[in-house]
Amino acid sequence: MSIRRRDFIRTSVTGIAAASAVTGYAMPSIDTGSSSYLDNLKSMTDDIVPISVEERKARIEKAQKLMIENKIDAIYLDGGTSMKYFTGVDWGNSERMMAAIIPAKGEVKYVGPHFEEARLRELIKIGNDVRVWEEHESPYKVVAGIFSDWGIKAGRIGMEERVRFFLFDGIRKEAPRLEYLSADVVTISCRMFKSPAEIALMQKANDITLEAYKAAYTMIEDGMTQGDLSGIISKAHSKLGARGGAFVSFGEYTAFPHGSSTPQKLKKGDVILIDGGCGVEGYASDITRTFVFGEPTKRQREIWNLEKASQSAGFAAAKLGDPCENVDIAARKVITDAGFGPGYKVPGLPHRTGHGIGMDGHEWGNMVLGNKQPFKSGMCFSVEPTISIYGEFGIRLEDCAYMTEQGAKWFTQPSESIDKPFA
Repeated sequence: MSIRRRDFIRTSVTGIAAASAVTGYAMPSIDTGSSSYLDNLKSMTDDIVPISVEERKARIEKAQKLMIENKIDAIYLDGGTSMKYFTGVDWGNSERMMAAIIPAKGEVKYVGPHFEEARLRELIKIGNDVRVWEEHESPYKVVAGIFSDWGIKAGRIGMEERVRFFLFDGIRKEAPRLEYLSADVVTISCRMFKSPAEIALMQKANDITLEAYKAAYTMIEDGMTQGDLSGIISKAHSKLGARGGAFVSFGEYTAFPHGSSTPQKLKKGDVILIDGGCGVEGYASDITRTFVFGEPTKRQREIWNLEKASQSAGFAAAKLGDPCENVDIAARKVITDAGFGPGYKVPGLPHRTGHGIGMDGHEWGNMVLGNKQPFKSGMCFSVEPTISIYGEFGIRLEDCAYMTEQGAKWFTQPSESIDKPFA
């Protein structure tokens, strides 16, 4: 343990503000024993403001305008984040259809099993038309009947991108005269651009994850496994009011961008990489911190500083009206100019520099070469170049940002140095 980390222990996990129960990244927790650091953590979710019914109604209105512009008569939503985004109904998927259908004109309708109707109605806040089917009946006929009731006899039906094939296949067989197409032009055009209320929930999720990491940082010990540290992070998230966690890698396995299944035990001089997040009211965080257990070597410092410069260059390239690919181009250039790569070759940066984020941990708006999507206010994205050196170690620094009318802003302040991973 370095002197700087001991100083950090005395000053961290204090003044933690309040926040609510959430869903998001889930890692198995372990019994970490009695720890004053974890015991001192308090919920940070008491002050959150959920997305209002009025905002969801405005989302549906925007979707309907886009549907009319693109000559789409209705969009079909399977259970998942898009259903929750528009209607507020949070429903897990099974082999039984539970769907929401939004028409270009009119009220949203729901389709579900008869025996689940009462539970479904408890969740519905927008619309009240629920069409049910018994276990021996076809839900696809119910959907076709809704289209018929709306007078859609030869129209176009948009399918949200995560609709499972067997549902799509059953619907098109029951209503073969209709044309089916992707609803991306509607759903992505709504969800990619976050409102102030969404930004606030994402800010809270990021604040919680950073506090969980800080708490876990104070509890790192020689000989612990990556599962031990993951369990501490999971428990810290829970104490802070969120369901979340992280994957952890030590030493040479930090070069694997998404970790390794190889059992690991921490020893002095190891690089530690922590990558994870949580959810608040369905909105996600995603943060990576990389540092050294003990005193960093010259090589570790040099690569860490190069990674820091790459992340900074990527963030600086995120400008209103400029394409998302510029972030990847700028961040990657720093790494390749230092002799790594080129392209995705390792040692170097083997993946895109970032991704969109919102209700899903990875959403549209990737920071990758070829993505010409211009930055607009409300877009949220990660900046996370990695330097992977197989057989040695890897360094990744990941923070998420959001675009405003004044430019990009961080949700969390990036690491200051390898000795001060928490700004």
